[in-house]
Amino acid sequence: MKTLTVTTLTTALLLSGCTGTEAVPSNATQTGAVTGAVAGSVIGYNAGDHSGKDAVLGAVAGAAVGGLIGNAVDNSNPEPVNTGGWHE
Repeated sequence: MKTLTVTTLTTALLLSGCTGTEAVPSNATQTGAVTGAVAGSVIGYNAGDHSGKDAVLGAVAGAAVGGLIGNAVDNSNPEPVNTGGWHE
């Protein structure tokens, strides 16, 4: 379980840092990749022989699938429109 925790946290930190300065996911692609990595590592660990290798493989597969789904969501969302609002 210690290996699973370390793997999950490492994967989440690496994926969160891919775009630069943010420490938490800020769009659907990042959110999907991190969520997929966490879910994939848990599923891989539990579905296999409870080894770190299975958890890592699950995390990689989950991150890829989650990132693809998140990217599709980002691409389908319209760009925000500046409506004006209050300015100094």
